Amino acid sequence: METVREDVEEYSWRDVKVPALETQPEVGKEAGERKGGRDILVAVDHGPKSKFAFDWVLAHLCRTDDTVHLIHAVSSVKNEIVYEMSERLMEKLAIEAFQVAMVRTKARIVEGDTGKAICKEADRLKPAAVVMGTRGRGIIQSVLQGSVSEYCFHNCKSAPVIIVPGKAAGGESLT
Repeated sequence: METVREDVEEYSWRDVKVPALETQPEVGKEAGERKGGRDILVAVDHGPKSKFAFDWVLAHLCRTDDTVHLIHAVSSVKNEIVYEMSERLMEKLAIEAFQVAMVRTKARIVEGDTGKAICKEADRLKPAAVVMGTRGRGIIQSVLQGSVSEYCFHNCKSAPVIIVPGKAAGGESLT
């Protein structure tokens, strides 16, 4: 675990070692695509809306040379039970990303407020896009309790934020 001081706040994370899957070298490279592809940041959790957003990224946004950066915010990276559950989620998603879209995956579990952690990771990576699902709360609940996607939409200055509505909002299942 590493800690970085940024604006007096401590920022802790643990990188997840995802399975090393080999991509095919330079096959089908699209015209004008920069070497090495793009970085796409996807905020994930254990919920179905997050999985739907991840599936959407693989189906609609990824190219072969892209790297999908998975980020999952937790209350404590020192809690081994929480870390192991999150690690298994990241490993499963990394394998799926390779099988479905032939993309590389990097994963990081961060500690702290979810919205702030996502924005800090976006500032660090400067990705082509930040993608996340919605929790499906109503307007009143979102106003009273706040919304991670709304926070990121207003505070992520390093990349465009794509908020993928879930199946209940009219989307079709991608899996």
